[in-house]
Amino acid sequence: MSGKWKHEMKMKNNGKTNNSTKLKGWIFRVGLITSGCVIVLLLGGMFLSLLGEAFPAIKHNGFNFVTSTVWNPRSESYGAFSFIVGTILTSFIALVLSVPFALAISILLCEYLPEYQNGKIIGVFLRNATDLLAGVPSVIYGFWGLFFISPIVRYFEELLDLPAYGVSILAASIVLAIMILPYSASIGREVIAMVPEELKEAAYALGTTKYETIRRVTLRHSASGIVAGVILALGRAIGETMAVTMLIGNSNILPVNIFRLIFSPGNTMASVIANEFAEATGKLYLSSLIEIGVVLFVLSFVLNVIGKQVIRRFAL
Repeated sequence: MSGKWKHEMKMKNNGKTNNSTKLKGWIFRVGLITSGCVIVLLLGGMFLSLLGEAFPAIKHNGFNFVTSTVWNPRSESYGAFSFIVGTILTSFIALVLSVPFALAISILLCEYLPEYQNGKIIGVFLRNATDLLAGVPSVIYGFWGLFFISPIVRYFEELLDLPAYGVSILAASIVLAIMILPYSASIGREVIAMVPEELKEAAYALGTTKYETIRRVTLRHSASGIVAGVILALGRAIGETMAVTMLIGNSNILPVNIFRLIFSPGNTMASVIANEFAEATGKLYLSSLIEIGVVLFVLSFVLNVIGKQVIRRFAL
């Protein structure tokens, strides 16, 4: 009897344990689904609220908003093409300048420094110095750019017989490149460190040099992660406001010559919102600034979708 009773009690306890485990699993699953739905609702709500506030400007400006370069609140003419060009230009110039350095830092930290004496100490210092760049406030970058980068750009403008503004799209792009460097460098460092040592050893066994192993094995294996870091840096560059506002010159004029455009003052979508939002008195003026925010939102979304497709292609 005692053995049968113990068996029945054990079955009851196992049933209670299974029910408790199922309940915990159900609660965990519901929590995950709820969190995902909240993120989707926040994203959708943010877009719809901006779209609702921007609707009067969308109705008034039409498609000319993204094709016209005329921005004149007095005459109620609102064209954001020059701001869109400024945003894309500063972001991609910053990417072109920062990605080679970020990739070089990642390869140096993961592939070369561990082989040398005191390489670990140097690597820790370089890693911390790179990560520290991400923690510097953007206004500090703006001040530094005004006193250091802007005079250098002005010097080259004088050499090229161009108007010596100093503040320009190029100056903003250089500072922006330094600001986004830690994002692509940190992700690149992590994915390169995850490349299996067996693959590298197999490449060395076939007689490849270190350079060939890095190029043909390490970079190919970590390509999707490196591209993900570049996309993250691009998203950071597109939305940067304070440092770009201080260095870009805040001009709505869009020169036809691309060379003069890079060395001339400009504006981005984020900088024009920061500069003019406080002084936007009319309803249409305010709505047009919010419409710029909608365009910036859509541009960021499209670039992220393209980035996801590129990452998926690299991963195949």
